[in-house]
Amino acid sequence: MDPLSAAMKIAGSGLEAQSTRLRIVSENIANARSTGDTPGADPYRRKTITFGQQMDRTSGVETVNVKKVGVDEGDFSTEFDPSNPAADQKGVVKLPNVNILVEMADMREANRSYDANLQTIKQTRDLISSTIDLLKSQ
Repeated sequence: MDPLSAAMKIAGSGLEAQSTRLRIVSENIANARSTGDTPGADPYRRKTITFGQQMDRTSGVETVNVKKVGVDEGDFSTEFDPSNPAADQKGVVKLPNVNILVEMADMREANRSYDANLQTIKQTRDLISSTIDLLKSQ
C-alpha cells in the first residue's frame, strides 16, 4: 500500500475510535444524575474506553481501534434526599461516579483528536489531488 493511502487508512481508524470515545462520554454526561430504580440500588456506573492497535493485514499498517469499553469501579457519591424514590431507609441516594468536569475535558480531547485525524485526511486528499494534476499536465 502506498504511503498516502496508508495515512488515510490510519486517520480513518482514528476517526472511528474518537467517534466511539465521544459516544461514551456523551452517555456518561447524559447519565450523570441517573439513580437506581429501587431504594438503595446502584446508579449508573461511568463507562471508560481503552484504545489498542491492530495490524490491518490487507494494507500492512497499524491502525487504532477500541480495545475495550469498561466501567469505572470508583465509589459512588451520595446525597441526602429522603424524597427521592431511590433513597434508602436513611434517606441517602447513591449518585453515579460521573464527574462532569472530567467528562468535559475528555470530550474536548476527543474532539481535538477527531479534528486532527480529519485534517490528516483532508491534507492527504489534497496531496493525492495535486499529484494527479501534476501527472495530467505532463
